[in-house]
Amino acid sequence: MTLLRQIAVRLASLAGVLVLLTFAVYFIQRQLPTDPARVLAGRTATPEALEAARERLGIGKPFLTEYFHFLGRLLHGDLGTSISTRTPVREDISTYLPATFELVMVATILALLGGLIIGILGARDGWAVGLVRIVSVAGASAASFLVAILFLLVFYRNLGWFPAGGRGGTAADSGATGLRLVDTLVHFDFSGFWDAAMHLMLPSIVLAIAPAVAIGRVLRGSLRDAMASDYVRSANAKGGSWFEVMRRHGLRNALSPALSMAGLQIGVMLGGSVIVEMIFSWPGVGNYLATAIAASDLAAITGVVLVLGVAYVTINFVVDTLQVIIDPRQREAA
Repeated sequence: MTLLRQIAVRLASLAGVLVLLTFAVYFIQRQLPTDPARVLAGRTATPEALEAARERLGIGKPFLTEYFHFLGRLLHGDLGTSISTRTPVREDISTYLPATFELVMVATILALLGGLIIGILGARDGWAVGLVRIVSVAGASAASFLVAILFLLVFYRNLGWFPAGGRGGTAADSGATGLRLVDTLVHFDFSGFWDAAMHLMLPSIVLAIAPAVAIGRVLRGSLRDAMASDYVRSANAKGGSWFEVMRRHGLRNALSPALSMAGLQIGVMLGGSVIVEMIFSWPGVGNYLATAIAASDLAAITGVVLVLGVAYVTINFVVDTLQVIIDPRQREAA
């Protein structure tokens, strides 16, 4: 099967999964005791206003008719109106999403770097193996909220190295991208860039620890198998250091399982960002979701779940496609 055909098959699968995601979210939403029309119109709404809300939401019709009405609104970007902010959920999410995107992207970079270090050090025999095992067990066992509290106590309260929370105040608050690291650099605001980086440091590290350990464990196992293969032994016989042979021959063939795990862990970070954002007062989608849950804001909850679900599925599609591009053996197997 050619590369383009495999990508087309994966795109078709992606579309199918997204449709199933919207169906599952709508089915669960309709099973809740809350009346979406009453939530949209308000508790003091008149019967006419309530009927208009039911008509807008497509409620009171057969289930599949209601679902296709819901799907049509989604295709037009209509996620409903938040009862907490009284603004369209789409606008709320577009306001909060850049903060979450920046946090998760920085955490992803840290997780990939950490996983690469753990995997490479753990794949080589020596004193580093024991250290890597200790770090792996500690990182996998510690709950993110406990690590977050510990980091706040140590690095904020006792040492004062990093701020406690928030994104900081910079000249790039109204920047074009909403990503403060990018906007401050565009404005040549280097003090603002440093301030944004300092505010990002603690929450991104907390978010990256568990994924880094998971990626490192998978990379360690696949890299040890690759380094024990015949072609790597032949390369060793020709001379060269362990790291040189690993870099040129072992690492590329060991990356595929680790890349697959990285895609899953990005999804884990999207979910884990809710707790991290609450603890560090990070103004992102996770904090918005926590507020919506407390207020029983059904439209906001549904909107955030859909956005995070679409992001998770899309990320895994991208990772799956990269695996096919990087590893020719997968194309041959297909």
